[in-house]
Order: sequence, then structure tokens, then C-alpha cells
Amino acid sequence: MAIRKIRTQGDRVLEKVCKPVSEMSDRTIELIEDMIETMYEAEGVGLAAPQVGILKRMFVIDVSEEGNDPIVFINPEIVATDGEQNGFEGCLSVPGKSGLVTRPNYVKCRYQDASLTWQEIEGEGLLARAILHENDHLDGHLYVEKVEGRLYDNSELQQEDAEQEG
Repeated sequence: MAIRKIRTQGDRVLEKVCKPVSEMSDRTIELIEDMIETMYEAEGVGLAAPQVGILKRMFVIDVSEEGNDPIVFINPEIVATDGEQNGFEGCLSVPGKSGLVTRPNYVKCRYQDASLTWQEIEGEGLLARAILHENDHLDGHLYVEKVEGRLYDNSELQQEDAEQEG
């Protein structure tokens, strides 16, 4: 396993539509392992293949409190969404920034796991936000396209939080 370089905003690979995964090869298994390791190293909750320069329809997410329960999504399809949530969102490809984004509060997603077996997951809150955020990457979109208002430096938000607590 290896830590991969995370592509950042402005890299053209992040603007491209990814291709479906048709078979599970040793290289794809290695990519999944590397993506999980890279996500944890960067302290993210999700990472999509184009973020490491690979144009395949796959991403990994871990929203568990312990940070040791990754879910591998291959060829995901958003089946249903409902409700609304509004909150700050960031991205490993837009380091040090956050913005206010409205997304559905509920999602149902059909996807293949690492053995290419079809699964279905339903999620609310952070899980729904993470699935929808990472799925956007597979179609060449960054969350900054959805930001309401301006993009903040994370240091500004931390300072505001400290002032409110003090």
C-alpha cells in the first residue's frame, strides 16, 4: 500500500467524467487499498479515484467515529434523495477551505463492493453528504460549484469558533 498524491483544484483530471469499473484486477485492489490509506493519512472522510488521478467510478468513505470502517463504492448509482441539510463542507482537493453547501439529508445508493457484488446503502446526515460529495467527483464536479456565499479559509472558521466559545 502507498500514499498517493491528492490532485487539487485546477488539475484537469478533476473535471473529467470517470469510466465504469468492469473487472476487479490486482491493480484495482491496490488502488482501493491506496485510496483508503491516503484518505486516512489526509484525515478525510472520503476520497474518489479522480482525486488521485485515476478516472474510474469508485470512491471510499469512512464516517465512523473510530475511523476504521471504510466503505468501498464502485460504479455507484444514486437511487433516491430526500430532505435537505445545510452545512460547511470541505474537500481534500481544495485544501484549507470550506463553504456552506445545501445537499439532500437522505440518500439511497446502489453500488458494487470490492468483490463487484451489488449492494445498497441508505444514509442520512454526514453519510448522505459524503456519498453525494464523492459521487460528484466521478462526474467531474467539485463542491465549490455548490457553495452558497463565499469560500472560507478554515483558519477563519476556527478563529470564529474560538471567539464564540470565549
